Amino acid sequence: MISKVDYHWYARLYRFGYFISYVLMIAVSLVGREVNGKKRWLGVGSFSFQPTEVVKITLIVYLAVLITKMGSEINDWKKVMKVGLLRALPIAAIVGANNLSSGIIIVGIAFVMLFIASRHKVLFYAGGIAAAVVVAIAGPLAILLEKIKVLKPYQLSRIHVWLSPEAYPMDGGYQVLQGLYAIGSGGLFGKGLGESIQKMGFVPEAQNDMIFSIICEELGFFGALCVIMIFLFLISRFVLIANNAPDLLGALIVVGVMAHIAIQVILNIAVVTNTIPNTGITLPFISYGGTSVILLMAEMGMVLGVSNQIRLER
Repeated sequence: MISKVDYHWYARLYRFGYFISYVLMIAVSLVGREVNGKKRWLGVGSFSFQPTEVVKITLIVYLAVLITKMGSEINDWKKVMKVGLLRALPIAAIVGANNLSSGIIIVGIAFVMLFIASRHKVLFYAGGIAAAVVVAIAGPLAILLEKIKVLKPYQLSRIHVWLSPEAYPMDGGYQVLQGLYAIGSGGLFGKGLGESIQKMGFVPEAQNDMIFSIICEELGFFGALCVIMIFLFLISRFVLIANNAPDLLGALIVVGVMAHIAIQVILNIAVVTNTIPNTGITLPFISYGGTSVILLMAEMGMVLGVSNQIRLER
């Protein structure tokens, strides 16, 4: 249905969507449902959804319209900083207070969209290098941030588990170690589809955050590589559509969706392989979940809506 809607129509609602994002995130902080000690859900009766997924899609449209309206002004690094600091960071901070992983994804989406739109890349390269330095000194930095009350104790424990999961085999490191066991036991071609042992109560959230480890166990390195190649093919199609989009607005919407899916795939696989600390990120289109899948499909509809307006030259 969304693919049949002219993307210029819902782009007119960009301010309203951005405002609704704040309303939803404030509401989830005040009256949200608590699951596993965190308020991430809003619901009425048996129906519930995650507002953070709504924020991602509304931010993509909001930034696409904003950058398009700015025109050549986006090449001024001061304007880029203004957009990033005053428009994207506040909502990312509110989201990150309850869901750090989604906050990181929102910052990543804004970073990629501004990077693509701006001609001056030095500022973005510096930001990328700074992020790499933060990861390199994550241990000492996390201890400092916890002492000054920026990080919560459970977030600090995740850093310790990431650095040495074998030191916490029955506590925080249990999920990481079981996931790594599943990956290692899959070998080259895996145990066979549906033959996973680790998903039978050993790997927590096997159907959700850790599903990539089960793919590795059942289909092996070859199957995992195929899944990654499918995502790479999807991203290549995003690039093709963005390059041929009828206008800048359409191109930026596609870039935003591409950034969202690419960042989420990279972070999920990185978490499962213990490359980064466990942050609870789903694998797009594959992990179990209602809100995430529905809104990811909505984003795909947006991309197809842009694609439908491309006119081929004969």
